[in-house]
Amino acid sequence: MKTEILPADDPSTLRRAATALREGEPVALPTETVYGLAANALDARACARIFEAKERPLTDPLIVHLPGLEWLERVAVANATAIRLAGIFWPGPLTLVLPRRPIIPDIVTAGQETVAVRLSAHPVFRQIALNTGTPLAAPSANRFGRISPTTAEHVRAELDGRIGLIVDGGPCTHGIESTIVLVADDGLRILRPGPISAEELAAIAPLHVAETAGVVVPGSLKSHYAPRTSLDIESNPEPHSGDGLLAWRPVTADGFAAVEVLSATGDPREVAANLYAAMRRLDAAGLRRIVALPGPESGLGAAIMERLRKAAARG
Repeated sequence: MKTEILPADDPSTLRRAATALREGEPVALPTETVYGLAANALDARACARIFEAKERPLTDPLIVHLPGLEWLERVAVANATAIRLAGIFWPGPLTLVLPRRPIIPDIVTAGQETVAVRLSAHPVFRQIALNTGTPLAAPSANRFGRISPTTAEHVRAELDGRIGLIVDGGPCTHGIESTIVLVADDGLRILRPGPISAEELAAIAPLHVAETAGVVVPGSLKSHYAPRTSLDIESNPEPHSGDGLLAWRPVTADGFAAVEVLSATGDPREVAANLYAAMRRLDAAGLRRIVALPGPESGLGAAIMERLRKAAARG
């Protein structure tokens, strides 16, 4: 299969993407978090093609991206807290885990009675979803467990020959995946940290320790977002001529083979936006290993550190 990258600023690209999605083909689309591999979320066979292209296990559920807020009650049972969260944070990088409606196929939820839903803020994704006319299942457009893509070329590196179309909307804004929160009658449980922080969520509803009672969500495996090169997190690494360094802000880095500085000031938003692209460059540099310096464990820093720990996990 030939994989094409077409520009999002060409109206014919948006029409072609919507047509392919309506015909059951997966299409890689930009979101504000990372690039997603989208398919019609109401079509089980179309969603199966996502799993095939990504080599994703069927036990790992998909997030359903809505064309508009009016779809929320059509795909899920939303209580007052969920509706309030959607009103505050949507469109944006917050995924709500709610009881599912029968319209959602089992393959999307991995057989669970909950469904993960969000409304993307990316104008290209939203327009294509509206043109398609259905919710879109759209996990990250990469091989399962690998570094998530934040540009169209990253998608090509992962899925070339496996999908027909990549819509190029430029680099992603946030650079890490959405926050996932389980919404229950007694409050919220964060199942995956992301751009919407625990502090922001706690201001809306009680926030509890994430005892998920068996709920599985994307990115919940111990090892995820991983480069092929081994990655370690160390506060004071010894320089080595075979190692690469991943730093949040400028540091003295003599003796390392390669250095990636994620932000000139250590701004967590800039760090998050640059994280996966920097990891990819280090992964391609033929290094013995990658050493990542740790950052803050609060706010957006907590989400970044969660991604680094999963990238560093073995197996």
